[in-house]
Amino acid sequence: MISVHNLFEAISPELPGEAVEEILRTGAFRMERIVSRGHASPPGFWYDQEADEWVLLVSGSATLRFEEGKPIDLKPGDHLLIPRHVRHRVEKTDPERETVWLAIHLFPQASRSDASSE
Repeated sequence: MISVHNLFEAISPELPGEAVEEILRTGAFRMERIVSRGHASPPGFWYDQEADEWVLLVSGSATLRFEEGKPIDLKPGDHLLIPRHVRHRVEKTDPERETVWLAIHLFPQASRSDASSE
């Protein structure tokens, strides 16, 4: 049976930490809804992920910092692709209301040599 869900439903009024909910997983990607309210990466912490990550800021505001480069301020509708192993962190999110993100983690594909041997 097909069911309809809403990105803005079931957001807890209390968010002691970022809320991460897996929405969909296939062999090629994992999709998550992330809800932040004034959250940021811990001091000195950098994400260094094995997979490319496409991120869409749906509501609220946020600032991302990349190890190489200037901070990027995001507003609703902004999206970007963060290549795997590009170190980054969340500098800040809106403390007054929910910042809702949609993140798609793209699983690494088999190497070309594996594919050519089939």
